[in-house]
Amino acid sequence: MADTLYFALELDGYDESPERLRSNVADAERAGFTFVTFGDSLVSARNRLDAGTRAAFVASTTSTIGLAPTVHTVTTEPFFLATQLASLDHASHGRGAWVIGADNSPIAHAAVGSEVRSSVTAEIRDVIDVSRRLWDSWEDDAVIRDAATGRYLDPAKVHHVRFEGEFFDVVGPLITPRSPQGQVVVIGDVDLGVTDLLDVALVRGDDVADRAAAARADGAALVFADIDDLSDARSLAGVVDGIRLHLGTDAVKDLAVPAHLLRRPTPGLSLRENLGLARPVSRYAASAQK
Repeated sequence: MADTLYFALELDGYDESPERLRSNVADAERAGFTFVTFGDSLVSARNRLDAGTRAAFVASTTSTIGLAPTVHTVTTEPFFLATQLASLDHASHGRGAWVIGADNSPIAHAAVGSEVRSSVTAEIRDVIDVSRRLWDSWEDDAVIRDAATGRYLDPAKVHHVRFEGEFFDVVGPLITPRSPQGQVVVIGDVDLGVTDLLDVALVRGDDVADRAAAARADGAALVFADIDDLSDARSLAGVVDGIRLHLGTDAVKDLAVPAHLLRRPTPGLSLRENLGLARPVSRYAASAQK
């Protein structure tokens, strides 16, 4: 494992004006952060735009940093969740990501007219599974734009996912063409119980090294530690792949990341490429080639 770290920043978005939001993300990009995450909740006593809207808002004013809104699984229709995230990846030209939210509180369910679950792990697994299927449902070359015949796409390369699960059914396909990354980067806490489905697993606590090792054993491609103080980063180099800082918005502008620890993203590359993650081949294209 490298002795440098990917750096990510969590912006909770509370009482944050659009101007402050744009400034904070721009500051994080200049500082060399690989991605920024946007916290979210369906119901809040404080002012906050939803995470997807905030991520989309800064997509056109940034060029390198990844954008990862929190989207909750058990209170969001999976088809719309997958569509929103694919659209963000298009808008950002390949910098989209998803922080898995799992708000199962009574107040969140009351807001959308659903019921509290006794457990959410199985449902989260299904949402991730169907989202990945939907992101694959258009093959990369499905859009042909043949003006001579008036054909926009090749229907043989757009596939129904036909997902039937315990919690929901989705026929598909997605309503947007396959996004630049193929699939957005999926980020989630190891305590969700879906580490094997994640691209980036988040760990926190005094036993980061043990939890990071367990996450790798469970199949996580990358492991990031959630920390509150930048000084903690020095001890984590070589233990995890990256860190996600939780800071107040006033601390962003003057943030000084240690240059010898920073693994700065390369302009012009997708978030997947900057994280060293392969671009997935559409499962439908792969099966068609067999």
